[in-house]
Amino acid sequence: MGRFDGKVGVVTGAGGGIGEAYAKGLAREGASVVIAEIDAAAAERVAKEIEAAGGHALAVETDVSSESSTKDMARRASEAFGGVDYLINNAAIFKNMEQHELLEVSIDYWNRFMAVNMTGPLIVTRAVAASMKQRGGGAIINQSSTAAWMGGGYYSIAKLALNGLTHALARELGPHGIRVNAIAPGPTGTDALRSAAPDEVVQALVASMPISRLGEPEDMVGPALFLLSDDARWVTGMVLNVDGGQLMRA
Repeated sequence: MGRFDGKVGVVTGAGGGIGEAYAKGLAREGASVVIAEIDAAAAERVAKEIEAAGGHALAVETDVSSESSTKDMARRASEAFGGVDYLINNAAIFKNMEQHELLEVSIDYWNRFMAVNMTGPLIVTRAVAASMKQRGGGAIINQSSTAAWMGGGYYSIAKLALNGLTHALARELGPHGIRVNAIAPGPTGTDALRSAAPDEVVQALVASMPISRLGEPEDMVGPALFLLSDDARWVTGMVLNVDGGQLMRA
């Protein structure tokens, strides 16, 4: 018996990295999982691996910046599994993202970046909220980052805004039995990090941390499953750092 038997979870950007770990963690605990991923081939791979391990999964090609795409994903989740109980808003532009100063980044790129990283979690939440309400409540996790407090350009801005969205949605959805929290990972050993930050920068970050190693995707899974579970039934509006002590906030 798993903690999430009979439950349905949506994980965006679950075609690799931390999102894949979230999806497989939910499946191990008994949830049926929707892999909502813009890379259709990656989504199918993860779904097949979950099914091969005895779980239940559905791959849905999803653009989180598109209302029509996210509504279609929510419809297919309901058709396949009966509805949605949990959502992890993990999808973001990070791997191979363009590096520009704020005064130089093109507004077209800024708008696309924010449409995915900042507005996307709201769009997906809107797509699944009705199902959560119909099923008596649910839980949402937004994927923040320690970058939110580091002033590192538009990625940091998007994550800081996501923290604000987490607080606002927690207040708005709480009366409907829907809890909203966020996880802020520190530097984590994924292809996305390797594409976005030079090795020397990552090594300097790790050297300054009390637990001096890179995080692993699996390090995020336990905290996420706790926040989704009934063990956290009175926890909402929280941004939880999972970062080896990189940032300590009073």
